[in-house]
Amino acid sequence: MNSKVKVVVADATTGAVIAKSENNSEYGYVRLEQTRLIIEESGFMKPKTLSVLIHGTVSDLEKAGFYSGQELPGTICVKESLEPFNKTNPDRDYKIAGNTGILCTVNGQPIYRKTAYSAASNAEDVLIKHDNTEQLREAYAANVEKSKAVKPNADFDVM
Repeated sequence: MNSKVKVVVADATTGAVIAKSENNSEYGYVRLEQTRLIIEESGFMKPKTLSVLIHGTVSDLEKAGFYSGQELPGTICVKESLEPFNKTNPDRDYKIAGNTGILCTVNGQPIYRKTAYSAASNAEDVLIKHDNTEQLREAYAANVEKSKAVKPNADFDVM
């Protein structure tokens, strides 16, 4: 079962719900989070916390009355696309496989991924299945081999 969408502290330094933009103090954002149960293609279910930033002018965000712990109707959705969401900085939203640093692609074209808040409780994710599976398997296998090589030996003793 999915948790409610909640307003969380956006600026850990100040504890403020509204974080101001570093470039222009008239603008800011509020951070929302939701924990959802995700069922992977393998059939394995696990909870995943999704977050999204709601941008606006600081005065508009203040007028909205957001407060920490506030529950909002709706859901946080994952949106994937073959077109960049941000035309001026397209690499900002690349879908990257785990900690491999490898882009997920379809026919060599990168997949873009972002989260979005919807007040509708029945809003659904828009997902694109990547096709560079073999490249990712090789990267994951290399990471497993690397982690095996670094494991300490039980016979080793520091004395």
